Amino acid sequence: MPVAAVDDTAEATLTVTEETIDEYAGLVGDDNPIHRDAEYAAETMFGGRVAHGMLTAGVVSAALANLPGDIVYLSQDLDFESPVRPGETVTATVTVEEDLGDDRLRVKTVAETDEEFVLSGTAVVLSLPHESE
Repeated sequence: MPVAAVDDTAEATLTVTEETIDEYAGLVGDDNPIHRDAEYAAETMFGGRVAHGMLTAGVVSAALANLPGDIVYLSQDLDFESPVRPGETVTATVTVEEDLGDDRLRVKTVAETDEEFVLSGTAVVLSLPHESE
């Protein structure tokens, strides 16, 4: 399997449900009522429950893992642009924009639902040959 290179792209998709949000909260210990309590969240600026931003960012991580070779996440700059609500499907797309040398790549990262972009940013990853090669 080759390593990732400039112009390579990959994506990953996740449908966010109330159960997904609850499971994520349980895993990471983030019990913010904006995510977990429908009545409380209904009274906030969001008007209802929303997914954790980092749950959405996790879909970006899954997309990076779909690039060729072994990908090691080194850094990520993120802008959370819109909330993700239960029932929405998030699609993250990553595109390698620049070879930084020493097996490091700069990658454009975006995530969107059917309605709008929900996240954008730039990651730096290591792109290495798959260990079994």
